[in-house]
Amino acid sequence: MEQDRFKFLRISLGVVILLDIIVWVSILLPPQLNNEIYFLDIGQGDSSLVLIDGVKILIDGGPMGGGLQDNLDRVLGDDRYIDLIAISHPQLDHFGGLIGVVKNYKVGAVITSDADSNNSAWQEFKYILKEKEIPKIILSQGDTISYLENKFIILSPEKGSWVKDINDKSLVMLLESEGIKSLFTGDIARETEKRLISLYDLNIDILKVAHHGSKYSSDNLFINEATPAISIIEVGKNSYGHPTNRVLNGLANIGSKIYRTDKDGLIKLIIDDSKIRVYIQK
Repeated sequence: MEQDRFKFLRISLGVVILLDIIVWVSILLPPQLNNEIYFLDIGQGDSSLVLIDGVKILIDGGPMGGGLQDNLDRVLGDDRYIDLIAISHPQLDHFGGLIGVVKNYKVGAVITSDADSNNSAWQEFKYILKEKEIPKIILSQGDTISYLENKFIILSPEKGSWVKDINDKSLVMLLESEGIKSLFTGDIARETEKRLISLYDLNIDILKVAHHGSKYSSDNLFINEATPAISIIEVGKNSYGHPTNRVLNGLANIGSKIYRTDKDGLIKLIIDDSKIRVYIQK
């Protein structure tokens, strides 16, 4: 008899486990043989989808009208369940597309930093979460999300951080999976990058380049310390000059392979036994 099976995502705040999220995954879904990361083609904004043995973690949702649900349909088909949504910070180019997702999908939980906004769209988003009884959990430096042998480690922001710039309150997440380290940086700027390399030996494999490759981020010191083999820039048509030549040249100088959603479309990474395979879907 076909039946549902349990998946468990464990969110640990510091050293105290406050919550186990029980996540249902249908046995009818094909088995997830490898862990996959999709950098979605949603225009000028950020949105990434991480698949770990059938568990679906959506990191940011791009702007309103960016085509997030079309991207999800391409990857997930008719599946309308997202286990976990992580929002780096409450700016429209990172969460706008999620309003439609929380309306039309079942969502296990939402995690964010303690950054807040008076933006009406953000207030609407929070109202929908409350109305649908979707848990919203605030995470900060030192918290973890674990599933099987895979782990997201929250590197920033510090709990109760004095930082006022909402970009520097971005939730910075390090995924350790299959011997590969992937860093999701939101829109952090140089000062936060410097703090990260002073606290951690990053030495990462995959970098979601901060702030769409803007002039305020991706300091050469940070890039030289992080040494990503693969760098993904989530960017669309814009008037800000994203990505800048300085960022592109800095990444090229360390031999990082650069992919851009504005040129390459949807980018799929398969992680298998410490190896990374890259596919682009324009």
